[in-house]
Amino acid sequence: MNRPEPHIIIEGSIQYQLGELKGNQIIYDFDKMLVYLNAKGKLLFGSNFKVFEEDRDILFKLCNYFIKDVANCQKLGIDINKGILLTGPVGCGKTSLMKLLRHMVPHQKSYKIIPPTRNIAFGFNHIGYKTIEDYGDGHYFCFDDLGVEPMGRHYGKDCNVMGEILLSRYDLFCHPERSRRVKTHATTNLNAQELEERYGNRVRSRMRQLFNLVAFDKECMDKRK
Repeated sequence: MNRPEPHIIIEGSIQYQLGELKGNQIIYDFDKMLVYLNAKGKLLFGSNFKVFEEDRDILFKLCNYFIKDVANCQKLGIDINKGILLTGPVGCGKTSLMKLLRHMVPHQKSYKIIPPTRNIAFGFNHIGYKTIEDYGDGHYFCFDDLGVEPMGRHYGKDCNVMGEILLSRYDLFCHPERSRRVKTHATTNLNAQELEERYGNRVRSRMRQLFNLVAFDKECMDKRK
């Protein structure tokens, strides 16, 4: 469904205007986006949720990516055609942000948050390769907690389940018809070296092409405390 005013989002009885519509272009206001994200976060996660001032820089990157501000993204080294790999320490808010930010652009194709990847590996142990096939379609996904899953094992055969899924997602991303290319997002506590050790050089190489790496500071506090 086309939204005539995609820059205006209504939550209950409150209207949030994220910018100005000029012709067929939205001129977004970052501070107004933060106001909306703070309010929507409280609706999704409870009254204790808040947007932290120290996260302003990373939110600026993510907001520009989600609204597809090409000029700002180029300055920030972000490719709007790739997905997001959001990294950072435990409790910094990666999953919450990926759940939250998609609500800011309801006129765009959304993605499904996939529960922790260890659940995918457990699913593989029970039903085998159909688990991998289930993520090889045209849907947009965000894989949560990438890298913490154990090795899969089905009928005595070991499989790096998420490694295989990422290779499959890469093939979808590289479809010769641009309109049929599929984005993949993920969150992880691991750094680049740890991801390569976990999945190998081939998968890590594909991940560089699949994702924009957006990282919280490694000293970022645990917001759940």
